[in-house]
Amino acid sequence: LLLLSGVVMNQTLITEFLILGFSETPALQTLLFLAFLLLYTAALLGNLLIVAVISSSPALHTPMYFFLVNLAVADILCTSTILPKLLVGTVASRAISYGGCMAQLFFFTWSMGAELLLFSAMAYDRFVAICRPLHYSALTGPRVCLLLAGVVWTVSPTNTSVHTGLMLCLPFCRSNVAEHFFCEIPPLLKLSCAPTHLNETMAFTADLFLAVGNFSVIMLSYGCIIVSILRIHSAAGKQRAFSTCSSHLLVVTLYYSTVVYTYIRPASSYSLDKDKLVSVIYTSVAPSLNPLIYSLRNTEVKVALRRLLSSH
Repeated sequence: LLLLSGVVMNQTLITEFLILGFSETPALQTLLFLAFLLLYTAALLGNLLIVAVISSSPALHTPMYFFLVNLAVADILCTSTILPKLLVGTVASRAISYGGCMAQLFFFTWSMGAELLLFSAMAYDRFVAICRPLHYSALTGPRVCLLLAGVVWTVSPTNTSVHTGLMLCLPFCRSNVAEHFFCEIPPLLKLSCAPTHLNETMAFTADLFLAVGNFSVIMLSYGCIIVSILRIHSAAGKQRAFSTCSSHLLVVTLYYSTVVYTYIRPASSYSLDKDKLVSVIYTSVAPSLNPLIYSLRNTEVKVALRRLLSSH
């Protein structure tokens, strides 16, 4: 009964949300439009190119590139959920329907959970490649990779279903103005006129598991990797091993720190400008840079890309 009444209140009291975005200044809005258009174009084309290159090149059908394809799909899902509506909001209406807002929340949280889990899968692949090279084929075989991917794409939608379901139960009757550039959990919780303790607890719990837990696993993996690299006598071997891990570690640290910062605090401490800037990093900047950092700067991918382009 409570669940049903919550949904009814949502539908009757709030039919749409107003997404504030970043600025009301026309000149700045134009600049922001161009900047986010560039980010979205880079993210979409870069990640689609990664999927096409890896799929068309048998030499790249390895565990590392398998997880990169999954990461590219998650990046496309993330940016396509947020940036098109943001671009429209900078030149036209900033309103988003109640259903559209909940859908945006669902697909964004899904993509974010998938990315956090994929980072752990990629760290596992690097750990086995460097610390257990003789057992690499057995420990990262097709069945293992499919199992890890299955976990990623099962846990992440389950997680987002819980958060979206809890959000649907909340009545919104204070205001429909979201101090953000998309529908995310913290700013939406501030608009509810009912207690949000359960929502905040579940968000905190999910963050501990998906962000802090996975980040701890990644740091432990890289601790073992660094120890193994230091045992390599060849300077060239050390440089090669570090080069395969440094980029991943940099992006992981940036991504996890911003996600933890956003979700591990109570909604009441949400800050307009600072938190929007942090959200830009994991919703727009990271998906745009991932193709460059992980693949397009990789010699194997460059060779496969030239072959793909020359065949057409």
